[in-house]
Amino acid sequence: MRLSESPAPAEPAASTPPPRETTLLKQTGLTYSPLAFISRLPFAMMVIGVLTLVVSARGSVELAGLGSALVGIGAASIGPFIGAAADRFGQRPTLLLTAIVNSAALGALAWVAYSDLPNWVMLAVAFVTGASGPQTSPMSRSRLVSIIQTKLPVERRPRTISTVLAYESAADEMVFVFGPVVVGLLATTLGAWAPVAGAAVLTLIFVVAFALHHTSAPARSAAERAATLAPASELARPTLLVVVGGIFTVGLVFGSTLTSLTAFMQDAGSAESAGLLYGVMGVGSAILALCVAFFSPKFTLRHRWLGFAIFIVAGEALMSTADSVGMILVSLALTGIGIGPLLVTLYGFGAARSPIGRSATVMTMLGSALMLGQSLAAAITGSVAENLGTDPAMTLPLFAAILVMLLGIANWLLTPSGRR
Repeated sequence: MRLSESPAPAEPAASTPPPRETTLLKQTGLTYSPLAFISRLPFAMMVIGVLTLVVSARGSVELAGLGSALVGIGAASIGPFIGAAADRFGQRPTLLLTAIVNSAALGALAWVAYSDLPNWVMLAVAFVTGASGPQTSPMSRSRLVSIIQTKLPVERRPRTISTVLAYESAADEMVFVFGPVVVGLLATTLGAWAPVAGAAVLTLIFVVAFALHHTSAPARSAAERAATLAPASELARPTLLVVVGGIFTVGLVFGSTLTSLTAFMQDAGSAESAGLLYGVMGVGSAILALCVAFFSPKFTLRHRWLGFAIFIVAGEALMSTADSVGMILVSLALTGIGIGPLLVTLYGFGAARSPIGRSATVMTMLGSALMLGQSLAAAITGSVAENLGTDPAMTLPLFAAILVMLLGIANWLLTPSGRR
């Protein structure tokens, strides 16, 4: 499908043509973007916040790593069900419930970590913390795509969706770059408990406000759901699963890159600098993600997947042989050129291939696959670095990047010529 064509709608079209002067900003209001941006910050703080908390409270890096992994696994395993609940019952009640549960879990975790309770209790609470994480980012994408496809003129929808998905991916990149910075500032100024407690407060205030925002459509009746909700079996279509697999492999790149970079900098005696170096990839990736909106329609989505995968493979190939911080920076910058635009591309495929009425489910599937890949890769790479050494760990991001390329080839074969 060429970019000039409108993607398959994730939600039913409006019964009457919308007025031409309608814009997305008029539909959402000025407060939407800053509110959606801040409300996704607690999610970005959770994994590293738990890591910081457990290391300080229990004195075990291994236990802290396991706790952080359980946060990620909890979010990845339950996230799609939260998305399905939003499609079925509406975003407002779903977000309100998850915000309350998540705030309570974060507060409980800050207390349990310093208590005399056994480790398994703390790990269980860590899992609940991740599992109850409000899926603000995918729900924002779903909400905006739904507004575009039902409120804006048909001829403006493809370009607007591309722009929105570019912004949303850039926002995610920036949040995950600055989230660890906020954690570091709170931990050093107030204590290791502060990032987790701060995430709880932010969730209770801003996620609740996001849930109550006027763009959150009310829950539909059973009859409306039956008429507009595609069968769940359509979520298992190969053309959609290959996109989920693709974003999972991007998560593998994230997790293996950050963990191997941490091991490299630890060997250099500056492990705390890993996050700052990783930011080179994140900031560059965010900037380039915004540029996707200006790509020519001739540069179709399936071309983009393979094209940007080449940059990721090249960057990770350089990293696997890096022996200096300078080479590391170049490799991260090269990888960042591909990561941001590729994420926008994958979410674009997700929007185009979402079954009717299942857009929130699809977006949370993609977000959960990304986090699951990141968590698993971090755990595996950390184990390799500890037991086999840093050099073998530094090669793992390259294997993850090759998987990104292979899934891109599979998507090319599944996408007929002339389609996206």
